[in-house]
Amino acid sequence: MQISSHKSKHTLIVKLEGELDHHTADTVRERLDSILEDPSIKHMVFDLSQLKFMDSSGVGVFIGRYKVVSQRGGTVSVVHVTPQIHKVLEVSGLYRIIKKYSSFEEALAGIGGCDE
Repeated sequence: MQISSHKSKHTLIVKLEGELDHHTADTVRERLDSILEDPSIKHMVFDLSQLKFMDSSGVGVFIGRYKVVSQRGGTVSVVHVTPQIHKVLEVSGLYRIIKKYSSFEEALAGIGGCDE
């Protein structure tokens, strides 16, 4: 599992590559929580174009990060979701709390009204 990220204003953009499962979830969780210690991060956008597999441990990673940013009044979004990952997000109910966009531009525009 590879994680790369960068910050744009109050938004953390995270690219996940590989498999987000019970073997990698703790590492991803720790890395993201470390980055989220920056209180100026209000929103998160995940690029899932290179995420090959995700199980319930991955769902837990998304829920936990959602709790952190929602307490700051922020949002979590996903872009470039593959059909396989879309199915996991849909079946798990994550789309009730996480917005799906087709591009970064669309995602950033979607949170632009509240990204000061």
